[in-house]
Parts: sequence; C-alpha cells; structure tokens
Amino acid sequence: MKWCFAVAPCMCLTLPLMAQQKEQDRLKESHLVMKEILGMPDKGIPRDPLNKAECVLVFPSVKKAAFVVGASYGRGVMICRSGQNFRGRWSAPAMFAMEGGSFGLQVGGQATDFVLLIMNEKGARSVMSSKVKLGGDASIAGGPVGRTTSAETDIVMKAEILSWSRNRGVFAGLSLTGSTLRSDDDANKNLYGKELNAKQIILQGEVKTPPSGQQLVALLNKISPKRA
Repeated sequence: MKWCFAVAPCMCLTLPLMAQQKEQDRLKESHLVMKEILGMPDKGIPRDPLNKAECVLVFPSVKKAAFVVGASYGRGVMICRSGQNFRGRWSAPAMFAMEGGSFGLQVGGQATDFVLLIMNEKGARSVMSSKVKLGGDASIAGGPVGRTTSAETDIVMKAEILSWSRNRGVFAGLSLTGSTLRSDDDANKNLYGKELNAKQIILQGEVKTPPSGQQLVALLNKISPKRA
C-alpha cells in the first residue's frame, strides 16, 4: 500500500498543472481566432467598431449539440482597455463562459468561433459584475462585416455589445440574444493560481498577463492601441 501514498502527491501536483494547461490553450486558441478574423481582407471585423470598443471577448469553438432541444456552451476570454475610462492599453485576460439554449429540430453538433465587442462602459461593468443575459441585461446586435456604410454602422453602434460568428470559414454578424455571459472564476483560478474574478483581473489589475496570453494582448495593442 505504500505506493498509494507515493502516487497521491503526484496526482495533487499533476491535476492543477493539467487544468492550467487547458486555460493556457484557450488563450492561444483565442489569439489564433482573433488573428485570423482581423486578417480577413474586406470580410473581417471593421476597424471602426474595434477602435471604439472597450472590451473584446473571444470564444473559440463554441459547441452546439442537440437532438430536438439544443444547448450551446463555450469557454473564452475577455480583455478590456485599462484605466478608469477604458482608454489605456489592453488588460490581462479574464476567463469567461457563454451559455445558452435553443429549440428546434437539430441533429448532430457543430463548433463555431464567436467574437464580441463591448461598446460602452455600462456594458463592460455589467458583464464583469455579474451573470448577464444578452438581449435582456445588455443589448446586443450582429456586428457589421468588412466595409460597411456609415448608416449601417450607426445602427449597430446603438447596441452595448456587437457579435460575430465564424463557422466553416464563413464569417458574419450574428446576434446571440438569449445567451448568458459570466466570469469563469474556476478557470481564472486554474490560470492564475488563486481566486480571482473578472473585475479583479481587469479593473483592479491584480495580475500580469501570463505568457500564454501575451500574443493576444500584443495583437490588440498593435491593431487598436487607443480607443477612438
């Protein structure tokens, strides 16, 4: 039985490392999604809404699997501009969860990438403070794609959150009304090694950006260093 006592400490060390690696992979996948979408000529997220955004959420490979009654879930990351007025450089990443339900004849499953821009301070603080229902607690609209007229941009700019999706190479604005967003505090603990919520990470700046998140932060600082 002595081997049991030898294995137990190893398991205690291995499990947290595995959980941390999972969140590190999430950050790397989020960077890849954002890089590819921003690099889509005339088809990606227009620079104007990105430059006006206060926060960015990226959810790589949100899964939706169902038979008759469906449910979607995803794990991603949120990054905001630092400072009291959200005008500084991009913050350390906070892990987030997106959940929602759908009804209808659905067979099989699919994975979709989502990018959300939070366009004002009210929306940013709301998302960081509690579980938020999109379309209820915070207004949301499908974002414009590529080159768009100023009139179209003005319409979607009235929403607190703009959202886009990418599935099988097709990129489009898509409203996520009915879904919910919440700080993924278990994932934050796995990544940073201590109890943290989104507000502590983003607004209070209690942690530095981990190496696995530096590419995503650097990309946003390069593409949109200042809020318009």
